Amino acid sequence: MRLSWHRQDLHLHRPFTIARGTEVRKQTLVVELEHDGVRGLGEAVPTDYYGQTLDSAERTLAAIGPLLGDDPFNLQAILGRLYARFDDQLASVAAVDFALHDWLGKRMGLPTWRWLGLDADAAPPTSFTIGIDEPERVIEKVQEAAACPILKVKLGTGFDEQILRAVREAAPQKTVRVDANAAWTADCALDRVRMCARYGVEYVEQPVPAGDFATLKRLRDARILPIVADESAVRAGDVANLVGCVDGINVKLDKCGGIRAGLQMIHAARVLGMKVMLGCMIGSSLYIAALAQLSPLADWLDLDGHLLLTDDPFEGLGFASGRIVLSRRSGLGVTAARGV
Repeated sequence: MRLSWHRQDLHLHRPFTIARGTEVRKQTLVVELEHDGVRGLGEAVPTDYYGQTLDSAERTLAAIGPLLGDDPFNLQAILGRLYARFDDQLASVAAVDFALHDWLGKRMGLPTWRWLGLDADAAPPTSFTIGIDEPERVIEKVQEAAACPILKVKLGTGFDEQILRAVREAAPQKTVRVDANAAWTADCALDRVRMCARYGVEYVEQPVPAGDFATLKRLRDARILPIVADESAVRAGDVANLVGCVDGINVKLDKCGGIRAGLQMIHAARVLGMKVMLGCMIGSSLYIAALAQLSPLADWLDLDGHLLLTDDPFEGLGFASGRIVLSRRSGLGVTAARGV
């Protein structure tokens, strides 16, 4: 198998702010796996928060190439080698996993979701994310998202209630979810969850820093709103640590290492009585299409990273009435819209 990659520049419709910072553009890596005349595609979205950069991702991909072997169907053994060696660079491993799943689907002539045994029509609708901003701009963003029935609102500021008030002013009937990105302290978190409940929020995602299991448990035990872990749930091995602390986990395939590892996390969560959210970073529809292959297994979806862009370089992933529409074409079902 031959592995290659290149950087791509993505531009956001608006600056996107969460508690950790602001992005106005995004660089990712398009990964290509070629074997026996078939080309599989994936996308790496490395994240500073997890110690990953574009440079480290490229070094990792260079090291991965010689380890792939010559049989893409030997998926479990290939990925096992990559998990063991590159546990700190799982966004790159995920991109190779995506490319392998795309290759296999194309070789078999089946959409990836179909050969995984899933029903694409069973996927729930996705949320659309409203980044941190001044309340008047938040209202503008909510109005621009009129076609989306579910909003995910980023909090973690000194004016969180003003943001929620603005959202409810612009969208009094929509489903609203909150993500604090680990920004609340143990001292203020309970009051912030109560505040969210007053505004009819469905659940709160990662209210406090990763590792603060005691506060997560205290918030869950208060039974005010469901609590969902994101930064506290990176790999399948993290799920058992969250039993009794949260009601659900956010599975991000670039955090855990791809579709194969994501399936393990989802099954672990189900066995342990937790709900499953499938989430994303900002990336093109190639990246989102890879994540969405598992969307029928989720209770909640947050797969909107491509919807925040002005220049998506791929096509084939649909969106209608707040729902991601998976392609019936083979593999991940997306193709380059321009010279990729």
